[in-house]
Amino acid sequence: MIFIVMGVSGAGKTRIGELLAERLSCSFTDGDAFHSEANKEKMHRGIPLTDDDRWPWLRTIRAAIEAKERAGETAVFTCSSLKRSYRDILRGGDPDVRFVYLKGTFDVLKARLGARSGHFFNSSLLESQLDTLEEPGPDEAIEVSIDLTPEQMVDSVIAQTEF
Repeated sequence: MIFIVMGVSGAGKTRIGELLAERLSCSFTDGDAFHSEANKEKMHRGIPLTDDDRWPWLRTIRAAIEAKERAGETAVFTCSSLKRSYRDILRGGDPDVRFVYLKGTFDVLKARLGARSGHFFNSSLLESQLDTLEEPGPDEAIEVSIDLTPEQMVDSVIAQTEF
């Protein structure tokens, strides 16, 4: 089974992904590691990525997912996965790919981004990400509120997953 922890920047994808992977005793891969330097530079400068910027990034993550599946491994990835078309690429028609949507309000997300340092993402892009976000429905993702503690969030994911 493959989990993709998704949401806008500041939602806690990395922290929750790491905790979920720890709980499942599996590997964790941050989708940000697959961004090109050009994408990172654009985001650092506050320039929103276009679909053309994202397609190669998403295909690279999908290839990593397929490698884990071929090896028969459970794994956790993170990726903003803002649009359904992006999630479709990552899912690749595979029913063993599960999305975990970390949902939060603008104010909470903005506060979290304001407290973060050392990340390439420019917090001015939050509104752009929220404008782009096509929230997944219950048919597409497990939804978890970022108002919970990280441990409660992971508990919620486990409780909502059929293994």
